[in-house]
Amino acid sequence: MTHENSTPFRQFMYPPGHPRIEDLKELNAYEYREVAKAQGTFTGGLVAGWEPLYLNDFTGVTNDGQIIQGLYPLAPAEPGEEAPVTEMLSAAQTLFDTCSADEVEKLRYPVDAVEWQTWANPEFMQFDTGLRLEFTSDQVRQAALDLVRASLSDEGFELTHSMMLINGFLGEVVGLENILGEFSYNFAVYGTPDERAPWGWQLYGHHCAVNCLIVEGRMTISPVFHGAEPNEIDAGPHVGLRSFDDRVDAGTDVMALLSQEQRAEAVVYEQIVDPAMPEGRVHPGDERHLAGAFQDNRVIPYEGVRVGTLDARTQEAVVALVATFLKILPQGPCRAKLREVGEHLHDSYFSWIGGTEPGDVFYYRFQSPVLIVELDHHCGVFLDYDVPQRFHVHTLMRVPNGNDYGRAWVRQWQQQRI
Repeated sequence: MTHENSTPFRQFMYPPGHPRIEDLKELNAYEYREVAKAQGTFTGGLVAGWEPLYLNDFTGVTNDGQIIQGLYPLAPAEPGEEAPVTEMLSAAQTLFDTCSADEVEKLRYPVDAVEWQTWANPEFMQFDTGLRLEFTSDQVRQAALDLVRASLSDEGFELTHSMMLINGFLGEVVGLENILGEFSYNFAVYGTPDERAPWGWQLYGHHCAVNCLIVEGRMTISPVFHGAEPNEIDAGPHVGLRSFDDRVDAGTDVMALLSQEQRAEAVVYEQIVDPAMPEGRVHPGDERHLAGAFQDNRVIPYEGVRVGTLDARTQEAVVALVATFLKILPQGPCRAKLREVGEHLHDSYFSWIGGTEPGDVFYYRFQSPVLIVELDHHCGVFLDYDVPQRFHVHTLMRVPNGNDYGRAWVRQWQQQRI
């Protein structure tokens, strides 16, 4: 069945022999990595802008440049909010046992290593952090995915794995299986797996990046990037797989409940590429996203309509939107984060860029002291279109004010043991 938001993506395929595709065939991930760095190219410009940023001392995303203190006290998880620590420990040990000694050495980093901040969502491998799954054995790949599965909710694992499956499907569709594959992803483990001490893992590659940390039975998963071009598989063994309809619909549901005055507040720009935008508002790689890769310390001012001014029904719709992102978390940590978001809901903001009619493309952001989520419709990368389409979706989630990568908790843990 065709979803009402569908756009046939195959009409945008490059013709056979087009250099956008042809010039990349036969390159492996490491060869393409060098090609992507070339000065004067689109990808080279992205690398040059992003590469120095990961070395900056981590502070965290803020709305005004000042960290709000006391948002993330380190304490054991509340009853009913615990992370699946036992299952994660077992899966991590199986992964280590499955890897060779050399692979274990490459896989592991200190819990506060700067390598956390090397994740990225483009298809080119800017940093080769951890193990590149496409070059490991089937057993190592499966063990890494089993750790991801043990850590996330069922829906969260399905979404994350779907991004990988869709990436492989895109590679088949455009004839670039060499750089767009189901396992064209890096995986790393941070810290020493333990029941109480902080540790976690990182998975990243094209259209998928997940950073997970647990400590004292608590869990945070951020930053998270999930995206897809296209957002559906229309052929092959996974035909019918679709992603992001819930997040897209949740955004339009919120807008439909706003009064005319509230909508005027929420809509920052009426067009997805608007002449009123200041220079740089649309980034060549991130487009409208503000909290993407290498933006760990970015100042993102609040904008849009304050959620505290909305009626109860509309606030419930905003929370429902947030829940479409938070459901990646297992039940206990998801419950904890929703509670945390609720405590700051009145001081949160919802903003919108683009059209509000059925079928329109758009960007939205929910931003609070304890959570940022974004959704954006994007232009073509491996399909040929320069106007954003509904089938190319990017979504982001961050924990601002210092707890991306669980860093606020890690620092408190370390300070308690000085």
